[in-house]
Formats: sequence, C-alpha cells, structure tokens
Amino acid sequence: MSLANVRVVLVRPHYAGNLGSAARVMRNFGLADLVLVAPFARPTDLEARRLATHGLPVLDAARIVPDLGDALADCSLTLATSSLTAGVARRGMIGPAAEMMPKLLGAAAAGPVGLVFGPEPHGLSNDEIGRCNGLVHIPVAPEFPSLNLAQAVAVCCYELRKAYSAAATVANPADTHAPKVASHAEQERMFEHLREAFTAVGFLFGGRADSLMHAVRQFLGRANPTPQDVKLMHGLARQLLFAAGKTPHRGEPET
Repeated sequence: MSLANVRVVLVRPHYAGNLGSAARVMRNFGLADLVLVAPFARPTDLEARRLATHGLPVLDAARIVPDLGDALADCSLTLATSSLTAGVARRGMIGPAAEMMPKLLGAAAAGPVGLVFGPEPHGLSNDEIGRCNGLVHIPVAPEFPSLNLAQAVAVCCYELRKAYSAAATVANPADTHAPKVASHAEQERMFEHLREAFTAVGFLFGGRADSLMHAVRQFLGRANPTPQDVKLMHGLARQLLFAAGKTPHRGEPET
C-alpha cells in the first residue's frame, strides 16, 4: 500500500505561508502530490518558500489548475474537509479524520484519490463539497471550530500516516483483484446524464431537485462504481430520456 496516490488539493489558498507549511507537512508524512486550484498565493512567493523548508520539492512540483474538476478528474475517491457538518450538502459519507483516512488509503491502492481543503476565509462551498464523495471533519472545541489551513492539512496527513503504518504491519497483502473504480471525470459525466434523465421524467423537480440529486450522488458514490457500473447508469439514463421523448444524451460511453 502506497501514499503516492494520495493527492492534497488546496482550493483558492490565500496565504503563501500556508502553502509552504502544507508542503512541509506533506513531506513529513510521506506525501508528494500537491494541486492548487485557482490559488491567490503562489508557490514562488518568498513566504511560501521560507516556511516549506525541506518541503520545497513538494512545493516546486505543485500543479496549478483552474477548477476543482481538473484537480480530481482521475481520482476514484474524493474527500472534502469542513468544520461544518450541518446541511444537505454535508450529508452522506462523513466522519472524523481518524475514521475517514483509512477509507481514503484503501481506495488509493487502486489509483489516485483526493483530499480537498478550502480557502482560509470561508472554506469550501456547498457545491464544492457536493462534488466530492465524502466529508472529513476534525473534532474541535465548538466555541472555536475553524482550524488554520496548514494545521488541518497536518491533522489529516498525520491520520493518513497512522493508517498507512497500521496497514504496513498487517501480514495479508492488499487485494490486487479489487475491481477498478471509475474516475471522478467518468462519474461526473454519469451524474450529469442521470440528472438530465431524472429531470425529463419528473423525478427532479422544483426546490427539491438539488437535494434529491445530492442524495443520488451520495448513494452511488458510496458504492464505488466501476467503469461498467457507470456504463449501466448511462444506459438507464438513455432509456429514461427515450421514454420521455427527449433527444439522447451524447456524452456517455459506448455500451
């Protein structure tokens, strides 16, 4: 089992010091894949480099992308982080870092996975959280629940390393015959197709459409759908659109 497939994604980070500190702590715990989504702070900022110390290789290798979807396109499991756990977008697969990091590590055995952190001023939006498969929260004092970005990265990386160390002591090797999970991009196309079909037949309607679709995403996401499962869902959506008299969707793969 390897940590090489675990990707840390920082969405719109504002402060260069947090970039450097996050890169350093990633190096401390054996992670190397850092992606920045539309950052305000840059890896070349002096403060970022000053605080990175021995994490400079991680900082220098960081990739910058314009959108969260670009950062997670090849990931099979994605976990958002937030201090807030109430609301429709925060339902589904949710738990503390100590509980969720083993799940992330397990999925990393089959391919890339993503751990997503929001910007310092306000964290991830509901839409960004909804695009991930689950949610990580760090139990803290309720009167002051907001952690510094780099500190949140440190806690999650620590729990991930603990899970990795525990798995390394287990005699049984990882199951190399586990089915491949569809990528984030493949799942997003599936959800887009299903939303179109569900709307056409009247399952999604009015003010409840977003919450119903969120429930569908969580339900299917927990199943870790394979590429074949995704094709099956595209077939369902195509037939629903046909029954509703709508033009077939053109984005699904061939069955």
